[in-house]
Amino acid sequence: QLSPDSEKYILGKILGKQLIDEGYLIVTGGLGGIMEAVSFGAHESERYSCGSVIGLLPGFDPSSANKYVDTPIATGMDLARNTIVANSDAVIAIGGGAGTLAELATAWSLFRLVIGYRVEGWSGKLADTAIDSRCRYPDVIDDRVYGVTSAEEALDILREKLNLYHRRHTQIR
Repeated sequence: QLSPDSEKYILGKILGKQLIDEGYLIVTGGLGGIMEAVSFGAHESERYSCGSVIGLLPGFDPSSANKYVDTPIATGMDLARNTIVANSDAVIAIGGGAGTLAELATAWSLFRLVIGYRVEGWSGKLADTAIDSRCRYPDVIDDRVYGVTSAEEALDILREKLNLYHRRHTQIR
């Protein structure tokens, strides 16, 4: 659990606010920590509207969502719900443990744009690296987990690269 005054929580709040400022919707796992911070930040945006924050919960109880989730979806899928979260247009990670590692690897396998903050945790370990050696997009010369230190950098990458990451996973090959 993250303290609301911790560096990662503050980074998450700023990111959530700026994503909504730019017109994006937010999908998280819906629980605490970074997921809560990003959801909280979304509510601080002047462009926030109800429905902007979706939480894909691991369990069957929608009341387990953090209080900033507008639309809790109780999947009952436990860790398997990470595959749905990872199939978003882009995945942005701040720190994270094994669950975040699984989401990042899944997003990579699903050909998504992946952005990782250069902080302690899996996002920092994978920032600026390719998760494996496959050529996911021949026209994207610098395909990797794009490392960032701020929401501004993350949004710059979204603006510049999101349209390049259009491919969708069809099956394991």
